Amino acid sequence: MAAAKKAVLGPLVGAVDQGTSSTRFLVFNSKTAELLSHHQVEIKQEFPREGWVEQDPKEILQSVYECIEKTCEKLGQLNIDISNIKAIGVSNQRETTVVWDKLTGEPLYNAVVWLDLRTQSTVENLSKRIPGNNNFVKSKTGLPLSTYFSAVKLRWLLDNVKKVQEAVEENRALFGTIDSWLIWSLTGGIHGGVHCTDVTNASRTMLFNIHSLEWDKELCEFFGIPMEILPNVRSSSEIYGLMKISHSLKAGALEGVPISGCLGDQSAALVGQMCFQDGQAKNTYGTGCFLLCNTGHKCVFSEHGLLTTVAYKLGRDKPVYYALEGSVAIAGAVIRWLRDNLGIIKSSEEIEKLAKEVGTSYGCYFVPAFSGLYAPYWEPSARGIICGLTQFTNKCHIAFAALEAVCFQTREILDAMNRDCGIPLSHLQVDGGMTSNKILMQLQADILYIPVVKPSMPETTALGAAMAAGAAEGVGVWSLEPEDLSAVTMERFEPQINAEESEIRYSTWKKAVMKSIGWVTTQSPESGDPSIFCSLPLGFFIVSSMVMLIGARYISGIP
Repeated sequence: MAAAKKAVLGPLVGAVDQGTSSTRFLVFNSKTAELLSHHQVEIKQEFPREGWVEQDPKEILQSVYECIEKTCEKLGQLNIDISNIKAIGVSNQRETTVVWDKLTGEPLYNAVVWLDLRTQSTVENLSKRIPGNNNFVKSKTGLPLSTYFSAVKLRWLLDNVKKVQEAVEENRALFGTIDSWLIWSLTGGIHGGVHCTDVTNASRTMLFNIHSLEWDKELCEFFGIPMEILPNVRSSSEIYGLMKISHSLKAGALEGVPISGCLGDQSAALVGQMCFQDGQAKNTYGTGCFLLCNTGHKCVFSEHGLLTTVAYKLGRDKPVYYALEGSVAIAGAVIRWLRDNLGIIKSSEEIEKLAKEVGTSYGCYFVPAFSGLYAPYWEPSARGIICGLTQFTNKCHIAFAALEAVCFQTREILDAMNRDCGIPLSHLQVDGGMTSNKILMQLQADILYIPVVKPSMPETTALGAAMAAGAAEGVGVWSLEPEDLSAVTMERFEPQINAEESEIRYSTWKKAVMKSIGWVTTQSPESGDPSIFCSLPLGFFIVSSMVMLIGARYISGIP
């Protein structure tokens, strides 16, 4: 019997989307931007001590291989020929720090995740060395000195991990964010792997000068980072190397396919949402929440707690674009916390059902400052609190308050961005996994009091990486000319409450935020001092009382 005929499609482009919670591989048609198939694998997070967040770099790499393999199998079942995949882009969780041995290919320590707080005392010590009248770190990088960025994580590894110290001394160590680790591994690893990063990821390390677009000698000296361990910095759209799959993949047809796009996840979403004009903005709802506004060729420095960052540089000879960014540490992570830590829900999707049951938080407010507060406060002393609890409060109200928290945090960032840019946004473009939650989207429109606009295909992060890869010189299968970009169908959520109610809820939220600040008053968890546990609000006080309350209601048969 003759083999089934393969479906004929235009050139295809693959995208690795490696996020904090999961890894995905997605394949798009480069002519229509249609998503043809994908596969997703959840990634474990480890919490070895309070405030520490780690991941296994080998598990992350393995998850990429698995996603590529499964997606290729699915394409085969659809009679789509995977030899049509002409390029692969990489999008990644930013700031997460990996150091590995270039001779063995082995990570020298777990990846230290962007959310990790162990470097608080490192930050405090470094802050004392920055002159008050010349914050050269912020003026060169656009970033405040914070536990969030890679340089302080790398400094901690150099100070505390003997394997890392020895590898640096013996010239065996390579540093990178997740994109660098993946590209090096996928292009051959110890057999000629390419050690590089792109300008968007480099701009999140705190070692990169966003004006000259180079690693900065003064910054490296300030943080005590040897420059020889840093990756080469490239544009976001060019051929870095070719896939070399030493792994036992059935997807052998991807051998030799160029990896030609690389963008930090938030920049990738900005490209995928086609925010190519000065003043266009998008908000991505993932583990955290990230609002980026394209500021064109100029660096705009925020007066209201936002970051200045590189948006993208789509080609070696193309101009660089900058963005203002508001970063929220905990968005989707609060849903995962309700599922994994409290057991209030069994699956992330269930939160929408719980919230719908009550339609209100009944005066309950949740500030999920598990890793301190990011923009616009940059307040590491904050910790998560749930307040306004009464005997009437049940798990549905807490679920609703968790969704509201994501929306209130976005409102704070949008207010800061409007003040910095001077032109308020007329609507907000949104993307990311949480946008499938219709209650969240409606709440967001109500709390912002502007329409929220969501593309029908929410995988804009992966789409942005695919666009950069397909448009690269030497690939040329994806046109980024405005007239060639596919029109995207949108779903629109209009505000449904009055402005006064929106303001009252927002001002009560601000009151709750103030109560969360200044909670941690002892040394950072870096020291491992057990006394820190005495100052944690989600320790004995709030969560235990909340769990007892919920437990009592279950036992008494009250829903």
